This record gives sequence, C-alpha cells and structure tokens, in this order.
Amino acid sequence: MMERAHSLLLNEEAFSQLAEHQRAEFIFEWLNHLKKLLPATDRTDLKHNQRRLLDQLSGVLIGSPGPPTRWLLAHCLALLYRLGDPISACLFVDRCNDIIRSRDDSPSGLPTRLAAIACLGALFEQLGRMLIGTFKETLTNLLKAMKNAESQGRYEIMLSLEKILQGLGVSAVPCHRDVYKAARTCLTDRSMAVRCAAAKCLMELQREAVFLWTSELENVATLCFRAFEGSNYSVRVSVSKLLGTLLAAAVEPQQPTVPRQSGRGRSSLEEVMDLLSGGFLRGGAGFLRASGDMLKGTSSVSKDIRIGVTQACVVFVSTLGGSWLEANFPAFLSLLMELASHGKATQTAGDAVVTHCCISFILRSTLGSLLGEKAQTNAAIQLCLAVAAQKQAIDAALNDGNVETRVSTADISASQHVLVCCLLELGGLVQGLGSTAAPLLTDSSTALLDTVISVLLHPAPSASLAAAWCLRCVATAMPSQCSLLLDRCTERLAALKSSPEAVAGYGAAVAALVAAVQHCPLGIPHTKGMMVLSLAEDLLRSASQSSRISLQRTQAGWLLVSSLITLGPAVVEHHLPRLLLLWRCVFPASLREQEMELRRGDYFTWQVTLEGRAGALFAMKNLLLHCRELVSDDIVSRLLTPLSCAVALLTKLPALLRSYGSSVRSWSLIYRLRVYELLALLPPHTYQESFGLVMNQLVSDLSGQNNLNQPCSELTLLPPLCHRDDLPLVGPALQNTDHRYIEEQLHGSSVGGGSLDNDAFGLCEKSDATPAPLPPPVALTAAAARLFGALYPHVISAQRVKILEQFVETVNQLKGQRQQTVQTHVCAALCSLLKHQGCIRGSLGPEEVRSPALSLLSGALESASPLLRCLAAEGLARLVQVVGDPGFTVSVSLLCFDRLKTSRDAASRSGYSLALGALHRYTGGISSAQHLSTCLGVLFTLSQDSTSPEVQTWSLHSMSLVVDLSGGLYRAHAEASFTLVLRLLLSAPPTHPEVHHSLGRCLHALITCLGPDLQGEGAAVSSLRSSCLIGCGVMQDSPDSLVQARAISCMQQLHMFSPPHVNLASLVPALCEILLDYSLLAHLCSSYLCLRRAVVACLRQLVQREALEVSEHAVTLVKELPRRDNTQLDVTIKEVGLEGALFTLLDRESDPGLRRDIQETLVHMMSSSATSGKLGHWLKLCKDVLSATTGSSPLPLEPSIVASLRHTCAIIMQSNQHLDMPHLQEDFNGTIPMTVTYQRVDALVRQIVLCGSVVLQQLALLGVEALANLVDLCGGGSSGHREGDTGRMPGTNTGNLTQSTMGLARKLLCVPAAGDALVSVTLGDAIDLVLGEDVVNGLLQLLTAQPTWSEVLPPFSCTSIRGHFFCATGSRRI
Repeated sequence: MMERAHSLLLNEEAFSQLAEHQRAEFIFEWLNHLKKLLPATDRTDLKHNQRRLLDQLSGVLIGSPGPPTRWLLAHCLALLYRLGDPISACLFVDRCNDIIRSRDDSPSGLPTRLAAIACLGALFEQLGRMLIGTFKETLTNLLKAMKNAESQGRYEIMLSLEKILQGLGVSAVPCHRDVYKAARTCLTDRSMAVRCAAAKCLMELQREAVFLWTSELENVATLCFRAFEGSNYSVRVSVSKLLGTLLAAAVEPQQPTVPRQSGRGRSSLEEVMDLLSGGFLRGGAGFLRASGDMLKGTSSVSKDIRIGVTQACVVFVSTLGGSWLEANFPAFLSLLMELASHGKATQTAGDAVVTHCCISFILRSTLGSLLGEKAQTNAAIQLCLAVAAQKQAIDAALNDGNVETRVSTADISASQHVLVCCLLELGGLVQGLGSTAAPLLTDSSTALLDTVISVLLHPAPSASLAAAWCLRCVATAMPSQCSLLLDRCTERLAALKSSPEAVAGYGAAVAALVAAVQHCPLGIPHTKGMMVLSLAEDLLRSASQSSRISLQRTQAGWLLVSSLITLGPAVVEHHLPRLLLLWRCVFPASLREQEMELRRGDYFTWQVTLEGRAGALFAMKNLLLHCRELVSDDIVSRLLTPLSCAVALLTKLPALLRSYGSSVRSWSLIYRLRVYELLALLPPHTYQESFGLVMNQLVSDLSGQNNLNQPCSELTLLPPLCHRDDLPLVGPALQNTDHRYIEEQLHGSSVGGGSLDNDAFGLCEKSDATPAPLPPPVALTAAAARLFGALYPHVISAQRVKILEQFVETVNQLKGQRQQTVQTHVCAALCSLLKHQGCIRGSLGPEEVRSPALSLLSGALESASPLLRCLAAEGLARLVQVVGDPGFTVSVSLLCFDRLKTSRDAASRSGYSLALGALHRYTGGISSAQHLSTCLGVLFTLSQDSTSPEVQTWSLHSMSLVVDLSGGLYRAHAEASFTLVLRLLLSAPPTHPEVHHSLGRCLHALITCLGPDLQGEGAAVSSLRSSCLIGCGVMQDSPDSLVQARAISCMQQLHMFSPPHVNLASLVPALCEILLDYSLLAHLCSSYLCLRRAVVACLRQLVQREALEVSEHAVTLVKELPRRDNTQLDVTIKEVGLEGALFTLLDRESDPGLRRDIQETLVHMMSSSATSGKLGHWLKLCKDVLSATTGSSPLPLEPSIVASLRHTCAIIMQSNQHLDMPHLQEDFNGTIPMTVTYQRVDALVRQIVLCGSVVLQQLALLGVEALANLVDLCGGGSSGHREGDTGRMPGTNTGNLTQSTMGLARKLLCVPAAGDALVSVTLGDAIDLVLGEDVVNGLLQLLTAQPTWSEVLPPFSCTSIRGHFFCATGSRRI
C-alpha cells in the first residue's frame, strides 16, 4: 500500500481506504517521497500541479501532523514555492500567521499551530528576501505567541527563528535585538530542549549580529553560565559551542566591527580568558550573591557550570584553529595556569580534582587534536618552561631566610596545582609523541629531565607524584631512557634518605619507572631488580630510626616492593624468599602478640604501622595479579599468619578510632581497603577461620550507623553491576562521548573524583593512562561490595538469612538521603553476590534467603534514583537465574504485574516495567505465549502514557528486551508492535528525546526478530519492511544524535537481512555528511562518539559488498551541502574522495575501536577497487598522505601515515599477485595516463624512503616493508622468497603493528649506551639490519630495467630511485 504514496500528488483514493492508524504513515511516506521528487520534476509540470498540491499540503497542515510530519511538510512547501511559482508564498505566510494567532484550545489545535510555525521557518529559509515584506509581522507574531506557549511551542519557535535568520541574512539586522531578547529568555528555560534550540538560534544570530561578540559579550557570557546551571549534557554541548564561537569571533572577527565604548573593536585573549575564568570561579551569579558567598567562605559554583565553561574553552580554541594555538600557546598556557592556581578553584579537595581535570581536558583536547608533532614538541617545551618557573619560584622562596617574605602554605598549594596540570599534560604529550620526543631530552635550553626530576623534591605530595608519573611516560615513550632514569633516581634516593620530600618523591619516581617496564619491550637489566629490592629493604629497616621520616620511608619502601613485583614471575621468583621475610616482619608473629601491641603506642605509631601493613597488603595483591603462577600452596600457607593478623586487626580498628579519632581515620580506611582487595583475590577457603570477622566488618561498612555519613558515589559503584544495555536509560552521560572524561566529574562524590593524590600506589598500575584512583571512602565501599559477593556463599545458611534481614531492617528504619545511601550500598553488594553466583552457577542458599533478597530489590525498584532502579532490575534477573525455580519466577512476575497495577508514581512504574522485561534475561528467554501476551498488554499500555515520558521510555525499553528474549515466538505480535512504534515515532514530541531512544531500540529489536524473513515478497512482509524503512527515516531526521545513531544501526541491520531494499543512493551521502562534518569541524557539531561509531560501522558493512558503489555515492554529497559552514566539504571530497576523508578522520579520532573500524573500511575499499581501475588513485592518495611528513605543514599524527604505509604494502602486494602485467598498460590507458602512473610510482618511492627513515618505530618498519614490496613488483623479485625470510619482518601477522615493533625493537632501533642521546636510525641501517642482501639485489634488478617491466611502463627514473637509495644508506656503495 505504501508504494501508492510514491507520486507527486497525494493519492486520495488510496488514502481514504486506509485505516486510521495507517494514514499518518501514508502521509509521511508521501511527503518523504515528495521531498526527493520535487527537485527532479520539470518546472512546467510543477507549476501546472502547484495549486492542487498546495491544497493537499494545506490539508495536511490543518490535520494535526506530528513532529516528523510537520518538518517534512514545511520542507516540501518551501521547496514547492522555491521551485515553482513563489508569488503566492506571501499569502501562505499570512495563513500560517492566522493559525498561530488563533486561540484554538482543542487537542488538534496545538499540532496545527506548531506545524504553521515550522512552515514559516522553512519558507523564510528557502525563499529568503522574497518574503521580506512579511518578515516584521511574522516576527512580531512569533514573539507574541512565545509568551504564552508551552515548551513544545517555545522549542518550535526557536527553531523557526533560526531558519528565518538563516534565510534573510543581513536583511534581518533591524530585528536582531528583538530576536536576541527572546532567545536569551529561552536560554535559561526549564526545558532542556528549549535551551538547546535557543543556543542554536543565537548561533545563527551571531553571524550577522556583531553586537553579540562586542558590546553584549559579557552579558551573553553570563547568560551562558546561567544556562549551564542545572543543565544536561546536550545543553552543555550546545551552549558551550555558542559561547566558544562568540569568544573566538571576539578575538579574531570575521567581519569589520563597530568599536565598543572602550574604543576597541575586538577583544584580547586576556579579556576572553577573564570572562571564562569569571564563570569558572563565580558561575552565573550576580555581584551581590557572589560577594555574599565570598564573605561566607563558600563557593556557589556548581560542577556543571565549570564543566560547561571547560567545554566552551575547548570550542573557543578549536574554532580559532591549530595555527592560532601554536602562535599563542605561551600566553594561553599562562592564563590557564592562573585559573588552576586560583584559591576559589581549589577551595576543597573535590574542587581541586575537578579543576585539575578541567585544565587537563582543555590541554588534551586542544594540543592533542589541533597540533602536529612539531607543534606538540614546541608545546611540550612551553610546559617544561612553566614547570621550571614554578619550581624556581618555590625554591627561591623556601631558601629565603626572611620570615616575612618566606613562602606561605597558600603559595605552595597554588604552585602544586600548576605543576600537576603541566606535568600530567607534559607526560601525555611525550607519551603520544613517542620516540620523536627524543630531541626534548637533549635540548639543553629545555632540560626536560632535570626540570621534571627537580619537582620530585616539592613539598606537596601531589606535585611529586605528578612528576613521577611524567617520568614513567618518558620511559614508556623512549624505553632506552628507563635504565638511565632508574639509576639516576635510585642514586639520589640513597643519597637523600634523610629528607622526607626526597624519600617520598624519589621513591615514587623509582616505583613509577620500574612499573613502566611493563610497557618497555627492551626491559631492564636483572641487577636493577636486585638494586630496587635492596633499596626498599633499607628504607623499611631504617623507617623506625627517625620519626620525622618514618611515614615517608615506610610508604616508599612498600611502593618499591610493589613496583618490583610488576616485573613478573621471571624476576620475582629469585626474590620471593626475601619478600616473604618482609611480609612476616611487618605483621605480628601471632594473634597474642597483636593483642599486646594494642596496649602500647600513640597515634603516630599507629599511623606508621597501618601505613606499613597497608603497603604490605598491596604488595601481596600485586603478587596475586602479576605472578599468580608463583603462588603455590606452600606460599599461601606461609602467608596465612600475616593474613590472619591482618584480618584480626579489622576488629580492633573501631577501638583505635575511638582512642585517636581523626588522626588515624584515613589510615584506617586505606588499611581496610587493602584487606578487602587482597581477600577478594584469594580463594575463600584460605581464610575460612576468619569468615565471621570479615563478614561482620563488611556488614558494618555497608550499612553501619557509623558509615552513613560517608560519601556515596553511585555513578562509580553501580554501573559495573548494571547491564550495559540498560545504562542508556540513566542518560547519555554514561555513553561513550568525547567529553566523557570531564563529564564523569559531575558524578563524583563530595570528597572528589579520581586522582593520583588519593593513592600513590596507583603508579604501579598496568594501564598506560593517567591513574585516577578513587577517594578511599568510595573505593572502600566498592571493594566491600565485591568481597561480599565472593564471601557470602561460604557463610553458614543461618547467617546468610540473618545478614539479609539485617539489611532490610536497616533500610526500613532510615529515611531520605541516608536511606538511599544504605540502599545503594546493600543492593550493590547483593547484586555483586548474585552476579558472582550466576557466573559460576552457584546457589543462594535456603529458601528463607529469597524473601529478604526480593524485598531489598523490590524496594530499590521504587527508588527515585534511575541508576539504582537499573541495578535492581538486573539484580532481580540474576536472582531468578540463581534460584532456578520456575515457580519463583512466576511469583516474581505476578509481583511486578500487581505493583504496576497499584503504583501511581513514575519511579515505581518505570522500575517494575523494566524488571518485567529483564526478568528472563538469564533464564533462556520467554517461552510462554500467554506470559508474552500479558507482558505486552501491560507494556503497550504504559508506553502510550504521554503524561509521563519517563514511564514511556522505560516501558519501551522493556518491550525491546521482551522482543529480544522471545525470538520467533514474538512474530505473531510484530505487526501490532510496528504499528505502535511508528505511531509513537510520528507523534512523540521532540522535547523528550529519551522516548525516541527507546523507540529506536524497539525498532532495532523488531528488525532482528524478523531477520531474513524481510526478504520475502508477500504483502504482509512488504508492509513490515515499509514500516522498518519509515521508522528509520523518521529517526534519521531527528535532531538528536543518539536517535540518529540508532537509525543508522537499524538501516545497517536491515541491509544485512534485505540488501536490495536499502537505497544506498540516499543512505551513503547521509552517512558521509555526518562523518565529514565531524572530521573537518573537529567534533564541534556533535560530541556523541556512538554516532560516529555507528556511521563507520555501517560504512564498513556496506563496502564489504558494494565498495565501488559506496565510493560513487559519496561523491554525490558535494552536490547539495547541508550547511553553508562546510565550504571545505566540496573541495575535500572531490579531491580525495571518501578514502581520503577516512584517512583524515584517522588522525582526528582517538577511540581505538573507531580507528580500527576505519582501517578495516579502508582495507575493504582498497581490496575492491585497487584491481578495478583505481590503482592510480590509491597510489596518489597514499603518496599525498606520506608527503605531509616533508612539507612545511606540521607533521600529521602517526595513525594515517601508518595506515597509508600499510595500504601501500597491500596495494603493491595485490598488484604483484593479481594484476596481469602484460595487460597492465591496457587497463591503465582506460583510466590514468601512463605518464601520470609513472610519476605517481616514482613520487611514492620517494615518500616511502623518507618515511622509512622516521624515528617512529612503526613507520620505519612499514617504510622498509613497502619499499621491499615495491622492489619485488618493479624489479621482478620473488615475493615467495621474501615471505620465507622470517628475518625481514617479525612474524607473519604484520597487521599487529605493536607486536611487530616489539619483535624487532632491539634490531631496528639503536639503544644508546649510558649517557648517550637517542640516535635515530636511517633507512640504510634498517635495510642492513632487516633486509640485507635481498633489498640490494632487488634494487640492482630494478636499476638494470628488467625487460618484462619496461615493456609495460616507460622507464622509471632510475636516477631518482638510485639517489634516494644512496641518500638513505649514507655513503655506502652497492
């Protein structure tokens, strides 16, 4: 039936025969087809049918269309007037204004008014100045209507105003002030969607309204700060884009400006940064409120404002570009460091952590994305100079004998924040640059190593820890420096053992360097391990000699031991007896001796004791993690005595806290954390005698009255226990986005987020990312929940029931926030238990355990916290799995049905609806048709509750789970489900995008359910397939990025099951538009990583079957640019095609999975097109990428060069294997002239040689590989002979570049002796070491011009090849 909608005029006869629920789909399909048909229709025919078509479109207008339909309607009307006769357009504008003025309060009145507003925006956007006569009246009407409009009306008016401004351009200048006044009101609207729309409207306004970034800049900035307050992620992205763009325009105007009152037409960098700093420090508060907060000593700035300001700063720099940043980086860095050191930005530990993360995010997002390697090296120099300046100022102040001018604690605190930010970014830059950062170490003017090492003596621990991490990054980037730095730091540590700062700083540095060996393929000499262990023993033995440095020596000693264990069993095996002795000495010999030591000592003694024992426990934990094969039964038995004493001390900690109070509280937290982490790794039977003690302590930590005031960070504790498919219900902040690093700070507890300051032992972690250990209270709760899950099944049955009943009683006794805190802790512990038992197919215990467990989870399902409800639904599914009783499953289902009938609050209905869908997740799915029908009846009803978008969202998500779990049983309900999903897609308001997210998930599940049946030709199948396409089309037009991502996934799924029915001519340009938009605008359009992932994943699937067709369709994108900003889009795609755009994207993306998908897409495209006449295009493309390494522009980042060399290798090998050489000339004559091909190959040789001499290991390896393949192809070398030569490349799998690099690290890169600088290896050295005579013989064959090749191509420029080879090999003679 939907095929009858594909006509210029609406098929009214077919429309009248449809049922009511099908008519909306028919209208949408007709409009969607009309949108594509109008530009292709002859203008004469269009004018002939225009009147009839206008009447039909007007009928749709007054027929209460839904949001997607009204946007299509508006677009079609505007197209009709632009392509046909535009004379009557003014009359239609008047009609729309009349509809907006009408006071029709009927249910159909609002959709009609919203459609009229949308039509006005589209008409002005397409016709522009042709409607200038009606502009003022229209604007007045819209602004008046907005005063009494609800959120949907305000949202639609803002979108229309944006389009009106876009269409009129300069002609709308007289009314810019009126639009500005309306938009500034909406920018702080209670509806988040209205705020986003207002930000977009102001973005369009600022193109012509110069006053926004001149005289009104301060006011707009304050308004943006207020918009950040209480915002969601989408608002922060939109408003930060607006603010950053305005600030960039103020610094570098794109058009002449009118001088402001101060006489300046543009702002300086200092003025702009003062505005941002003011928002970061004071927020959007007025002067009086800010002054009052200053007098009270409190901060009124919320985290969301600071995160929004941070994102705006990134947009500001990204808009100005890499060249501006390179030229102004010293000044920009200085202003950032002023902000980092400001007292109001670091009032508390939590504020300091957020500030560090914000500054780090700004630096990483700008330096890492906008600058090439040369510019990054210069930025590293500036960071090093900033560190040196701070350290020199502190040293001079500390050595000042004048008490009045001596440095204060505030000065030290300010300097540490600057040093932390600079050192962490310096480490990140060096780690990213790799071996190309070697000149930084030999530059005497910079003295990078000396500067960083000097910070190890800083009195603030956070600064010395940041310096230690920076040294680890240097060792990871340049493995040859590891031993040298280790010797230097150990010597200084041994010489300065009497200095607390030196012991703490150099101890941390040595530990970080030893831990870096995990990432260094060269390793370190065996004697270094012995040296480190001896140094650690000396520190631990001498810790009691001087109370002034006891804590530092104790921590440093165990830090060294812990780092030593990361070297692995081959090293630790030789030192294990000494380690066992250390562990035995730090703990009492028996429990009786431990009882005696409790009667003596003071608070400082217990601080040192707890510090030492916590360090010993961490070393034991590292032994279990890194050397598990060494932990035999004998070793475990020798650890039992220390372990028993460690557990027994848990029961004595409350007495210590009562005696010494806060003096030992933090050490007590760390000690309990270490005990829990260690016990979780040990088999429970090893500490069976201590089950009671440990379980009592766990119950106390999870629900005890003394811990109710501890901070609760549910965003840290709960997500790992929830099902990943349910997390989108919580919000997009938990999705993978480009801002995830900074957005996570919103969800930190009151004691702050993750930071290296929280735990120095984070230096020993294996990850090469900057460590961010959680605050001890938060980490302790997470460790207690994990240990509870492992220990509970081993407790006696009676105790199990009692524990859960105690949890239920505690939760019921509390109210408010305290109740939610305990509920979060105990539910996390219970879900950890159920997940553990479900994975090992264990049991929960006696039947008496079920009731309290069910009570805890059902209570959490009614919580106001969405994340806790997600956890409870997952816990209920795990509970059903562990119990394994069908009767119990039925009783839980009935409980959910009953609660859904009686509950009236949105939270309870949301929670139980999710539980209904997740209940059978781990029990093999739904197998009862009756139960399926009952579930769908309830969920269908809930999903249509338009009064509660939250209930709609959760019930639709639950329905998608039911579809997935029902399999073929659901096909009987597929048609009804499609009808419901499409009806909601066409009617749900855009102000609630979360509903569309769940609808998209339902559609994806339905497509998967139908599967290959979608290829059928029957009427029923055709109808279902049309429903799939309509649903995908609706979601593709959505303004929300997550909905678009889901639409692309649905199209990909549909293409997999029914390829002929997916129109690549429309899909591919849409995908490329999104992808290229991001690659050229540096993620400024959308920050959703999942959307870019969905695009690349879809392209990867498409090119596997239709690579050539995809490439051709991608070029059609330049025919109609979606936005006038993308002036570079036309040039880029015409010159390099989709392949070149993907190479560009490789350099901009940092997500490993996305980059891998891009590379696989390129491989498929090359494999399909290199043998079909496009070999010359690929050779030129690879040559262009490689040639960027020698131009005046900054060196591009490594990924695209590596990918280019890999593709060069593949092209040459493929040419050798698949191209018929006698027919090569004939093939090329039809596509590329012979001289062009010859020149490209000749130029490609030069670039391969140059890349082969680059210091980067992967480029050197791949450069030699590509050159060798080219020699074989051109000179007649045997590829079979080279493949048999295993000395040329390490292993047969050259796709794993990292392993290949490690395999030849010692052979390919010269390792300097002690005291020598790193020397880069030329191609000649690489050839001698790796290829030897094979390459020489191959080049000789090339230079003698083999007849087989000369018959095909004109002679190569042997002089150029010979010259490049001699330049690469030095003065050697062949």
